[in-house]
Amino acid sequence: MPEQHQIDFERIAAAIEYMYINFRAQPTLDEVAAQVNMSPFHFQRMFQEWAGVSPKKFSQYLNVSNARNILKNSQLNLFDAAAETGLSGTGRLYDLFVKIEGMTPGEYKNGGKSLNIKYVVSPGVFGQLLTASTGKGICYLAFSEDKEQMLNELKGLFPNATFTEQSDEKTEQVIRFFGRDWKHPNQIKLHLKGTPFQLKVWETLLRIPEGQLTPYGDIAAQIQNPKATRAVGSAVGDNPVSFLIPCHRVIRSSGVLGEYHWGPARKKAMIGWEAVRRK
Repeated sequence: MPEQHQIDFERIAAAIEYMYINFRAQPTLDEVAAQVNMSPFHFQRMFQEWAGVSPKKFSQYLNVSNARNILKNSQLNLFDAAAETGLSGTGRLYDLFVKIEGMTPGEYKNGGKSLNIKYVVSPGVFGQLLTASTGKGICYLAFSEDKEQMLNELKGLFPNATFTEQSDEKTEQVIRFFGRDWKHPNQIKLHLKGTPFQLKVWETLLRIPEGQLTPYGDIAAQIQNPKATRAVGSAVGDNPVSFLIPCHRVIRSSGVLGEYHWGPARKKAMIGWEAVRRK
């Protein structure tokens, strides 16, 4: 049976999806709670604990027009959007420091034959979390309700590696981060299998500040290859490390949030969660 944290996030994700789709109608607390089969009182309390704000205020962060404004005005970020929608008290977000180390050509070509990858499945703020480490750094991080799906994807990236279900300091560091230990974390190191182009795109994603959104075309321009928007989109979609490499902050030039490897509802949750997260 699914653990309670997984059930809770599934309800939150369903509620966020409903609020996003029906934003213009401004659904009431009672209406949103009914969509996830909860009483308004218990839903309000659960959502407040998860997001730090009420469902009504959270839904204002999901307005697609805010995303369009961000793209039209480079000086406008989600903090400004928060002020415009009447939200107050958003503190300066903690800037997550992440360092990427690409795998050697040998490690890349042999499918991780010499690697001993440790992985652990744990509760996460965005649902069940699988974190994997080579010892040098995090090589895979995913959120999903399906452990086997995540594990199969991990093994597909490194078909010749040895896998052990066991935590280490690298995976524990990530788990602490998602446990909301943001104030004094060490730099999180990633050890990634990717082409030089993919690594360049992923490194560029790390420069998108928390609480801001960027279109694919801007990423292509930043890597000095403005005609490579489609290739950038493919590299973003191939990102093996959810959230830490913030591909959820990349959206279409129209302002539409677009698809997400770990589910569009989870992408909306990440964007809104970052916007309201406190220092």
